Amino acid sequence: MPVFAYEAIDGRGNKLRKAIEAANKQEALQKIRTMGLKPTKLQEKKGAKSADSDSAGGGGKKGGLLDRVSQADVTQFTQQMATLQDAGLPIVRSLKILAGQMKEGRFRHQLETVTEDVEGGSTFSEALEKYPKTFDNLYVAMVRAGEAGGVLDVILQRLSDFQEKSLKLKKKVKGAMIYPIAVITVATLILAFIMTKVIPQFQKMFEDMDTALPTPTRILMSFADTVQTYWWTAPAILFVMITAIKVIARTDKGGLALDAFKLRAPIFGQIVKKSTISRFCRTLGTLIASGVPILEALAIVREAVGNKVIANAISDVHGSIREGETIAEPLMKSGVFDPLLVNMIDIGEETGELDKMLSKIADNYDLDVDVLVDSLSSLLEPVLIVGMGLAVGFIVVALFMPLLSIIQNI
Repeated sequence: MPVFAYEAIDGRGNKLRKAIEAANKQEALQKIRTMGLKPTKLQEKKGAKSADSDSAGGGGKKGGLLDRVSQADVTQFTQQMATLQDAGLPIVRSLKILAGQMKEGRFRHQLETVTEDVEGGSTFSEALEKYPKTFDNLYVAMVRAGEAGGVLDVILQRLSDFQEKSLKLKKKVKGAMIYPIAVITVATLILAFIMTKVIPQFQKMFEDMDTALPTPTRILMSFADTVQTYWWTAPAILFVMITAIKVIARTDKGGLALDAFKLRAPIFGQIVKKSTISRFCRTLGTLIASGVPILEALAIVREAVGNKVIANAISDVHGSIREGETIAEPLMKSGVFDPLLVNMIDIGEETGELDKMLSKIADNYDLDVDVLVDSLSSLLEPVLIVGMGLAVGFIVVALFMPLLSIIQNI
């Protein structure tokens, strides 16, 4: 019988990691819930096929199942599902309509399977849990809360708004990186062409002249020789560096150190910090507003925040609340969160409107990220132009210095 590794939260808010035997993923979930636990992650151990691999239910006969389900696709589905539920359509009918509109691929097959599960008696949230790579813990928890409160249409609309804002912020940051990456790529190609095609012509000419070369020219020639001889080491070094960073990031201490560096890096650090805190506030606020218990909400946010330093701070908050204390105090002790943010959360707790306060904080941080991204774009443009100009200028001066010396001697 297949063995499933799972993570779950018990009645006291403690996080458990265990394994369970079950015929399939659905049965494993039922067994976990029977023990009084709330599963947050479930994965079949190696040696058996996972339900999320789309191999079950004849998925292999449907083409394009290796297609990636994008965040934009899930956001669009959520928007449409919220509209159909608000119009009063039964959930199975809504799912069939949306699945029929999808193009052939992984997402369509997943929606068809979800529809079949709901028709078979599963709840919407239980059907979505089979595909954690598409519908994460946050998504499933909010849907479950909407089902329990009979306000699924409202919850789906909140989830849709949350996804739209997250997607917009991600696109904003990625869009700002396109220009500098394009400039750096073009500049690298131009310099590579000069080093491999232009400089060798001057080297032959200088050798024929048999004259002493100035220091800048010797430096340039040595660098050009290195590029021509060892150009293949550049991609190899880049590959080794990326691999090493990934390996370090997988370790607890290494991942924590890298995430701490991301928060402290000049300019980029502020963007990472503010966008991560914005995600924390918006996710927690959305979960609380949707009726998800605070301890379960914090456990979900801790997994979704994407930074181990802030995740550790959230763990402290989780323990603080479990002991009957407030959210604000452990956030202040972490040193990651600004005092103004902590004070606003404290006020939100006192007034009983923590969800609204968290949403306002997230909006403010999103605006700060927009300003920082625009400032970064404005700053990088002249820096890149000046850097390219200095590199080309050095090459020109280094090449013409020997020629000027020869002309003066003549």
